[in-house]
Amino acid sequence: MIPRRPILALAPAAAIAAGNYLVVATLLPAGQVPRAACFAWLVVGPFVQALLLAALPSRDGGRVPSEPAPPAVSWEDGALGLLGVLQQEGRLLDFLEEDLAGYSDEQIGAAARGIHEGCRSALRERIGLEPVVPQGEGESIVVESGFDPAAIRLTGNVSGTPPYHGVLRHPGWRAKTATFPRRPAVDPRVIAPAEVEIA
Repeated sequence: MIPRRPILALAPAAAIAAGNYLVVATLLPAGQVPRAACFAWLVVGPFVQALLLAALPSRDGGRVPSEPAPPAVSWEDGALGLLGVLQQEGRLLDFLEEDLAGYSDEQIGAAARGIHEGCRSALRERIGLEPVVPQGEGESIVVESGFDPAAIRLTGNVSGTPPYHGVLRHPGWRAKTATFPRRPAVDPRVIAPAEVEIA
């Protein structure tokens, strides 16, 4: 069974981070690197927020499943497993836990490129993403009545009732597939083991 909460939380986080990255890259003059705190807040922040949101208790109303599900990895284990993969492949936790005050923007930008490539590869191997709205950014769009507010967020001057006429600012992301490797029977709270080199 696929832990859905981390996937549902991380898919939009990836979209927001990618959008923030593109906006920053578009707005800055060529060759200028954003400040480290700004970069971390805009690009790495959505992932941290998604993992924190995924850890919140479910609001399922205490419903009991009709038949007992087979033993599966809990969503907490799935979230920690995905965080472990992002650490293993992209060193995401090392980056987030590092005090960046002593580094130049150029050094942080160079490090972020490797982290981006590793995390992107890990994410693409495990989650198949597709846009929520298959249109290009900047195109005109009509949002009909009955739209899913979890899938389409209206911004700007929202008044009246649908249909709404607007411009697509971001197509959104939806997870169409998700596969997570089974973690061996170890403490699921160990996201990445300590490494000791023996001389």
